[in-house]
Amino acid sequence: MLTIYDSNQPRKRMPRRRLLQVGALGASAFTLPGLLQKRAAASDRSFIRNKSVVFLFLQGGPPQNEMWDPKMNAPEVVRSCTGSVQTKLPGVQFGGTFGKLAQMTERFTVVRSFHSSDGGHNQLPVLTGRHKSEAVMGSQFARLAGANHPVTAMPTHVVLLPEQVQPDLKLGTPTGPFRHDYIRENYTKSGEYGGAYKGLLLDGGKGLAESLSLALPKERFADRRSLLRQLDLLKRRYETAAELDAATASEQQAVDVLLGGISDAFDLSREDPKTLARYDTSQMFDMHDWHQGGKLYDNKVNQSRITNLLGKQMLLARRLCEAGCGFVTVHDACWDFHNDGNNPSHAKAMPVLGSQVDHAVAAFLEDVHQRGLSDDILLVISSEMGRAPAKQQNGGSGHWARLTPLLVAGGGLKMGQIVGKSDANGGEAVTKLYGPEHLNATIMQTLFDGPQARLVDGLPADLVETVSDSEPIHELHG
Repeated sequence: MLTIYDSNQPRKRMPRRRLLQVGALGASAFTLPGLLQKRAAASDRSFIRNKSVVFLFLQGGPPQNEMWDPKMNAPEVVRSCTGSVQTKLPGVQFGGTFGKLAQMTERFTVVRSFHSSDGGHNQLPVLTGRHKSEAVMGSQFARLAGANHPVTAMPTHVVLLPEQVQPDLKLGTPTGPFRHDYIRENYTKSGEYGGAYKGLLLDGGKGLAESLSLALPKERFADRRSLLRQLDLLKRRYETAAELDAATASEQQAVDVLLGGISDAFDLSREDPKTLARYDTSQMFDMHDWHQGGKLYDNKVNQSRITNLLGKQMLLARRLCEAGCGFVTVHDACWDFHNDGNNPSHAKAMPVLGSQVDHAVAAFLEDVHQRGLSDDILLVISSEMGRAPAKQQNGGSGHWARLTPLLVAGGGLKMGQIVGKSDANGGEAVTKLYGPEHLNATIMQTLFDGPQARLVDGLPADLVETVSDSEPIHELHG
């Protein structure tokens, strides 16, 4: 019998069937063989569309005038400090660091009239869509779709930090919402739905089986790190063993999922080297210049979370979607351009961070297009707020709640347009103003069939209302 030892009770062996009940690397409690034997029950999931979301969250508050609304006719203190580039859309310009995306406008839509309505570093209004459950959208998805994919057992809600790409990465001690523990707590938040639906967040380490840290109640998986370490050893030990010969087909598939399939999705070394090279942003700048001891650090501690790993994060997000993850949040920082004691200025940081987003997102859009996944993966790019239109004398700018950058791509929605319009300085919307609740409705109605959801017993009424009756960004569904 295939067994593994419980590290809390060294002499007590864990039988194979108990191992298969652990869940998708501990992300939730379920029995894999049972799930795999009940694929016919998929009809009960008819309200779940075969789509995924990648939410690229640019933490800190990117300046809307430096992104996709450059206001080049405004005064110098307002217009984009990186200049502008003409897009394929007549009369539409983007900020000067977005040359690649400017030539791909048929594949996405920019919403120039979106706002978070919160001028502080509070990511939750946008991440939750101001939903009454206080759960982030990834947790809302997991509550409706299940915490694990029913066939692949992939966790359905994952948060990706740069540390997963480069496990030995040390990013210093930034302040407030840029702290690692703050990100862990808030980006995985499951609100009233409970710990089973919190996001899986990876810390790095020597590999998935040794580094995985799951946001679950202690009693659900008390010694997960030890178990995962043993799973890694178990995988190597039994890769060619014959001891599974007597197992049922579903049990063998379950073991393959637990000991191979899921961890493989997180392994970028399994990716085509040419694809990896197209995504790679690590050569665009030296991130260590921005970290403690680097030539650009200047004691600005929040810069310690600037990395050049976004391209690989986006590639990893695509791999997870293909493996059955329905909602991937990709975290990128630091977009807090105060030019104060902790943060950089527009002129120094925008050419670096903006160009990296341009490259990584362009690679992602081209990749999913070539793979025929453009309608199956919805990409959303936003932040907790925007920035005051006028830069201060020091080249920085303050927080701004009334407009927030938003780009949406794929998902079967209407692409190739600019939704909404801002005033001459890019500080106020002069067309219909959309907020987090509209973004949430747009995302959830892309992922779920509202009328079908109403026919399913046991779903939270507030989520059913979101997927069936809440107001989305109408132009995306035209």
